[in-house]
Amino acid sequence: MIIENQQMVTGAVIDAMSNAENPRLREIMAALVRHAHAFAREVKLTEEEFEQGLAFLNAIGQATNDSHNEAVLFSDVLGFSTLVCLLNNGNAGATETAAALLGPFWRMNSPATANGGSILRSPTPGPALFVNCRIVDVDGAPIAGVEVDVWQASPVGLYENQDDDQADMNLRGKFRTDSEGRFSFRSVRPAGYPVPTHGPVGDLLRAQHRHPYRPAHLHFLGFKQGYKTLITQVFVAEDDRLQTDVVFGVTRHLIGTYVRHEDGAPPAEGVSPPRYTLDYGFVMEPGEAKLPVPPIK
Repeated sequence: MIIENQQMVTGAVIDAMSNAENPRLREIMAALVRHAHAFAREVKLTEEEFEQGLAFLNAIGQATNDSHNEAVLFSDVLGFSTLVCLLNNGNAGATETAAALLGPFWRMNSPATANGGSILRSPTPGPALFVNCRIVDVDGAPIAGVEVDVWQASPVGLYENQDDDQADMNLRGKFRTDSEGRFSFRSVRPAGYPVPTHGPVGDLLRAQHRHPYRPAHLHFLGFKQGYKTLITQVFVAEDDRLQTDVVFGVTRHLIGTYVRHEDGAPPAEGVSPPRYTLDYGFVMEPGEAKLPVPPIK
């Protein structure tokens, strides 16, 4: 097609893509072109701004490596990851508020850990945390044999792959629910932390005068054949950044009660007070068991 004016460009591109055999590919790409072209028209995008945008996308790729995924981080700080998560986790059983974005730090092959075991794999500062969880189906029946990945940042605000002072796989573990759908473990109370700001996403946050912090939380990923994979987080209720999470990941259902105890009574013999406990329940709905692509190695 010979292009006579800017109004013709969008239709020409969509027409050129119309022979794609995959109908979902046709639908997605046509919508992408329509919205991207409409965006350029709405903001009257200049050539200089267009070049800056392309340079920004290139910088995202250049900042991504085996231990850091800048593309996931970019999607997170735009709220896009949370939006996609909530769009795909509706009101069938586990409501949309029971799921959360995966984040950029999940790793495959976390160490298998016995129920009640510790995910501390190197000396880690912070008060002890004892977590007791239960997973049930949409009817409230316990689900046995769920593989549950747990991961968190240390109280210094770094995941172990970011920190040479932590052992490999520190504060990560894989559990299996028992016949009552329960799993438990020992850790340290999580703390809030800043997302990485050394790359283009950090430049964007600074330009927008936004803080880079996430409120304190634990990550969970539940996997069992016959059930939709559950990816979620449980936040500390007292964290003062719940309202301003840089990745917009806090929903009401995900705020947990981390109870402070001033004694060393069981199950914390030998643990200096204060210690914390968290009791929390998850719901998994029927569906396809599918693991996400790990954002880092």
